[in-house]
Amino acid sequence: MAPSVSTTRKSKRLGLVIVSVACVLAIVLTCVFAYGWTSAGFRSWLRHDATAPGNSLSSAPDTQTGNAPDALIRSAAPAPDMSDEAKARRAVAAMSLEERIGQLVMVPLFAGTDPASLQSVIADRYAGSVLIIGNWTGGTAQVRTAVDQLQSYAPAGNRLLVTTDQEGGLVQHLTGPGFDTMPSATAQGAMSADQLCDSAKTWGEQLAQAGINVDLAPVAGTVTTDRWSNAPIGALNRDFGLDASGNAEHAIAFVEGMRQAGVQSAIKHYPGLGAVTGNTDFTADGILDTTTVLSGPEAGAFDRVISDSDPAMVMMALATYQAIDPNNPAVFSSTIIDGHIRGDLNYEGVITSDSLSAAAVSGYDTTQLGVKLIEAGGDLACIGQSDYIAPILDGLNARAAADPAFADKATRAAERVITLKFRMGLAQ
Repeated sequence: MAPSVSTTRKSKRLGLVIVSVACVLAIVLTCVFAYGWTSAGFRSWLRHDATAPGNSLSSAPDTQTGNAPDALIRSAAPAPDMSDEAKARRAVAAMSLEERIGQLVMVPLFAGTDPASLQSVIADRYAGSVLIIGNWTGGTAQVRTAVDQLQSYAPAGNRLLVTTDQEGGLVQHLTGPGFDTMPSATAQGAMSADQLCDSAKTWGEQLAQAGINVDLAPVAGTVTTDRWSNAPIGALNRDFGLDASGNAEHAIAFVEGMRQAGVQSAIKHYPGLGAVTGNTDFTADGILDTTTVLSGPEAGAFDRVISDSDPAMVMMALATYQAIDPNNPAVFSSTIIDGHIRGDLNYEGVITSDSLSAAAVSGYDTTQLGVKLIEAGGDLACIGQSDYIAPILDGLNARAAADPAFADKATRAAERVITLKFRMGLAQ
């Protein structure tokens, strides 16, 4: 019986399928012999086929393996950003919110106080900076012993910024064997800039020997009133005693000398305390500056130091500047910090406060002192009294937990602090 037309068609289709399968098997076997019967070899063949001539991927050989796609795979992955800023962003991203907030405070250790008193605030509340304050008379060895103990409480990959006020003259917290007796800033102003740079390097080496890594100096302000009526600066000879240009030149020399010794600086007190009568440490009276403007020479001296020497920190004054922002002291002024220092000057270093336990800001709710600094664009709340530590930390944590926008600002501030630590070799 002759096959039907349908049976003939089915036979033809079956034959075509068999031929097709045989061709595919032949190709596979050829590749197996060419590349080896391993999964790696087969994957290599697949990648090679994808980069054959006519495809969009390059088929240039890999000089290391002879396999073009491996080179393409490696080159397609961008190298990680290893800048200090990028490393800081990654480090902060791995922190809890409370750990980030801890980086925003500088807590005090007074002469004669056991460093163990700060163990909990460093280890459990994550304080990232310490201020060595008071009359330390035991020399570099005494200070170093205390600093080493403090550093032992901090994580190995996130060491402490350890600061002090070592200006010279009446403001020199660290004395004794190993520390020179520093002349007043006004006497330093009588030196040439080169001489001051050399002297600052020597003083910085002594600080480094003691474990101090940031000097909260120099004063870059210019006294514009009678010196003896200017209680915070002129009466104490804390300025270089020159005009704004000379003060800027000497501040730059001081910063550079310290930097050569491996110690960073904080220029202070932006935009200057040379036109007030009251000392902001001790009074809220006489601290309204009615003359200073951001376009004037006094603020301009600070701006020149920032642009020419890029100091690690800028410390904000606690006075109020009527012609700039009459509603807020400089330390809480977004007009000055976010608007001018960050915006106009493009400064991305750490902005710290003068002591937030000072009389000038005693009228504010203690829990809001750090909050107001961060809101204005600042980074690091300097605390001069131990009983202010917990309220300031509590206020910062509560606000960050309740306000995502504030938490973002706090995170950015922590990134700036940690960036500085990477630059100084304190973070890894």
